[in-house]
Amino acid sequence: MGKLCMRKRRLGFDIDGTITCPAAIVPFINEAFQLQLILEDLTDYDLLKVVDVPEKVFTEWYEKKEADIFALSPLSEGAKEVLLKWGKHHELIFISARGKNVLEVTKEWFINQGIGYDHLELIGSHEKVEAAKKYGVEIFFEDKYENAIEIAQECQIPVLLFDTPYNQGSLPNEVKRVFNWKEANIWVEKWFNCSVFN
Repeated sequence: MGKLCMRKRRLGFDIDGTITCPAAIVPFINEAFQLQLILEDLTDYDLLKVVDVPEKVFTEWYEKKEADIFALSPLSEGAKEVLLKWGKHHELIFISARGKNVLEVTKEWFINQGIGYDHLELIGSHEKVEAAKKYGVEIFFEDKYENAIEIAQECQIPVLLFDTPYNQGSLPNEVKRVFNWKEANIWVEKWFNCSVFN
């Protein structure tokens, strides 16, 4: 009976490292800079603290390769099944720090992955609070530590932080660390049921 009363919710998602595998960029870095990094080596969100090359060199390389990286990023394990299920009953709103210059690549990636969305916002920065408020997002999914805390506190919504080596640290009550999409799905299903009459 309760499930029949469940209203449509607005779910907000980061893309890179959340929907996509957080190690997606690693093979590209290894090839470009003759390294042998693995995901566990990425202990800081700022890759320049991990990859020992001049900032100008790295930035120029990234600007040339970002479209390829985004086009070829694999989905995080389990993400597609969960997103397809939620997409049948709720609004999926993707808010990414990607710039508008990769909008077409990003749209094509979603088409190729067979994942739909209600809104796709590439804001070109990590300041996601304004976009989350604009779309009335009720829960957010993120991989960047600082973003998760800021969104939770500024928007007063729960945020699920997908565990990675680069987002370790203590979390406020509004932010829940999850280790995979299966765990995220379980948490969200409970949240759906608890807020069914809200």
